Amino acid sequence: MVDSPQPGDIMRDDAPAFTAKDKSKRAEAAPNGESSISGVAVTINRPASELYAYWRDFGNLATFMLNVEAIEVQDDRRSHWTAAGPNGSYAWDAVVTEDVANERIGWRAENSDVPNSGWVSFHEAAPGRGTVVTAMIAYSPPAGILGKLVAKVTQQEPAIQARRDLRRFKQLMETGEIATTTPPNREPKS
Repeated sequence: MVDSPQPGDIMRDDAPAFTAKDKSKRAEAAPNGESSISGVAVTINRPASELYAYWRDFGNLATFMLNVEAIEVQDDRRSHWTAAGPNGSYAWDAVVTEDVANERIGWRAENSDVPNSGWVSFHEAAPGRGTVVTAMIAYSPPAGILGKLVAKVTQQEPAIQARRDLRRFKQLMETGEIATTTPPNREPKS
């Protein structure tokens, strides 16, 4: 927190802008003017360099991102994504806008059904505690607020998906597998 000249008053919060309750402050965090923004963080017991390397190979992301149907890596800065949404599949070309080795990857979508952008960062946690992975996504839902409501009701809203995806990423990186309640053989026993 930053202190105000008046004792006991706070001029501003030093938390990330995407966590602000004030809509105008949250909008500042959306790099391309998207209407919805959210962020989530998880601590993973692995070094930042290992997590960054796995994430930076975009072909790996479909292993833990449940709604991602396909990722076609075109080169080191561009990839084509297809993801499931509440009313079908959505597609976009992702362009890397920021790449700081072992620290942060930023992107924005082009030719997108759902305009989006965001970043993921990797910061060492307290000694012996691993890495804090933070993901921020900004997007403009199709059909505006109604589309966002439908996505929330169907549990396919990006903020909900990001939280679940990071939990699966943590499981995969710490144990080598993702826990599931789906039986390996779905056919009825006879």
